[in-house]
Amino acid sequence: MQTIDLLVIAAYLIATAWLGLTLSGRQTSVKGYFLGGRDLPWWAVCLSVVATETSALTVIGIPVMSYLGNISYLQLGLGYILGRIVVAFVMLPRYYDGEMITAYAYLGKRFGASTQTTAGVTFLITRLLADGIRVLAAAIPLKVILEGMGVDLSYFVITVILSVVTILYTFIGGITAVVWVDVVQMLLYVAGGILAIGVVLSTMGSGWWGQAVDAGKTQLFVLSDNPISGENSLIASLIGGAVFAMASHGSDQLVVQRLLSCRSKVEAQKAIIVSGVVVTVQFAIFLVVGLALWGYYQQATPAELGLTRDDEIFPLFIVEALPPGLSGLLLAGILAAAMSTLSSSLSALSSSTVTDVVAKLRRRPLSDEQGLRVGRWATIGWGLAFIAPATIFRSDEGSIVVLALGVAGITYGGLLGAFVFGIVNRRARAADANIAFVVAVAVNAFFFLMEKYVVGEVWVAWQWYPLLGVIVTFAVGGLLSLRHPAVARATAPEETARNSIR
Repeated sequence: MQTIDLLVIAAYLIATAWLGLTLSGRQTSVKGYFLGGRDLPWWAVCLSVVATETSALTVIGIPVMSYLGNISYLQLGLGYILGRIVVAFVMLPRYYDGEMITAYAYLGKRFGASTQTTAGVTFLITRLLADGIRVLAAAIPLKVILEGMGVDLSYFVITVILSVVTILYTFIGGITAVVWVDVVQMLLYVAGGILAIGVVLSTMGSGWWGQAVDAGKTQLFVLSDNPISGENSLIASLIGGAVFAMASHGSDQLVVQRLLSCRSKVEAQKAIIVSGVVVTVQFAIFLVVGLALWGYYQQATPAELGLTRDDEIFPLFIVEALPPGLSGLLLAGILAAAMSTLSSSLSALSSSTVTDVVAKLRRRPLSDEQGLRVGRWATIGWGLAFIAPATIFRSDEGSIVVLALGVAGITYGGLLGAFVFGIVNRRARAADANIAFVVAVAVNAFFFLMEKYVVGEVWVAWQWYPLLGVIVTFAVGGLLSLRHPAVARATAPEETARNSIR
C-alpha cells in the first residue's frame, strides 16, 4: 500500500459524508426523514435496494464461493427475481394503499398495536445481528491492509471508525442521503469488481477461464445435492430463494422503506423487479472475480496463501496485485459496499424504532418535531450498537455471506408468515398471530444454533428458513384461530375499527 492509496480512501470517506449531506437537503418532518417525501426516482431506489442487500458481503464473500467451489450461487438470483415479482404485485399495493411508513404498520392495521410492536422489535434485533456481520465484512479487508503497513488495529477500532462516518450523513440527511449515496457507492464497488477482472486478464490472459471450465467451476445448476440440507441445490435456491426474497423485500423494513419512498406504487413495483435482475448480474460479476483469482493464485488454498480467513482472498489480491491508486480505489469500493448497507440499516432501524415501538408505547401521538428528534437519536444509538455483533462474530470460520443470510432468515419466515397469514386467515386475531410468529422464530433459531454451535452440520439449508417459518406460522396460527368464529371480509375502515376495539 502506498500513500496515494490511503489518500484515495480518505478522500472517499470525506466525499461520502459531504455528498450525503449536500444531496439530502434540510429534513423537517418524519415523512421527509424516513421516506424522502415520497419523491425519489425509481431507478435510484432500485440501485439503493441492490446496494443495501449486497454490501461488503458481496464484494469479499461471493468471490470466495467460486474460488473454492463453483458459480452455482447464481441460482439464487433466479429465485430472487421470482420472489420480487410476488412482492411487487401482492405486498406493495397494501403498503401504498395505506400510506404507511414501515412494513409493520400493515400488521398493526390488521392485528393491532401489539403485533406491530412485536414485529418491529424482532426486526430491530435481527437487523442488528445481521448487519453487525456486514460491518465485520468491511473490517476484514481494512485489517489486512493495515497489518501489511505494520499497523495493528482491532476489529473494534475499525468498526467504530466505519460507524461514526456513516452515522454522520445518515443522522442529518435521513433516507434521501442514504439512497443517493447508495447509488454512487454501488457504481463504485461494481466498477471495482470489473477492474479486478481486467487486471487479471491483462496480467495472465484468459487461460484461467478454460482451466475453470475443465475443473467444473462454471457449473451453474446443481441437481445432485439434497434439496433440504444442500445449500447449493437448485430446488433450494429457486423455491427457498424466492420465499427468502419475498420475506427480505416484502417484510423487512430495510428494503420496504426504500420502496415506500418512490413517487408511486407503479414506480416502486418497477424498482423492486428490476433490482432482481441487477443483483443477479452483480452476483455474476463477483463470481467471475473469484474464478479469476483462482487462476491468478494457481489454485492455491487460502491456508497455502497464509490467510486465516477464506474471506481475505480478494483483499489480499487488492493489496498485493494492484498498482498504487487502484488498490485504494477498490478498497474504497469495499468501504462503499459496507457503508451503503450500514446507512440503510440505520435509517430503517430508526424509522421502525419511532413508528413501531416508541409511537405505539406512548399514549399520545408523536409530533413531527418529536419523531424527527427520536429518529436521529435512534440513528446514533443503533450505529454504535453495530459494534457489538461485529466483535462477537469475528471468529466465525464459515462463509460470512451464509452466516449473515442465516441470521436474517431466522425471523424472515415469521415476518412473512404473519403478513400472508393476516391476508388469508380472516378469523385470526392478534394473540394468534403473535404466538405463531414467536414459535416460527424459535423453530428457525433452533436449526441455526444446532448447525453453528451444537452438531456442526446443516440439517436445514438457510434458504428454507423463510418457507419453514411461513409453514409454522400458518400451522400454529391456523389452529389457534379455530377458537374464534369466522369473520366476513370487511372494508379497511371497518377492519381498523375492529382491531382498535381488540
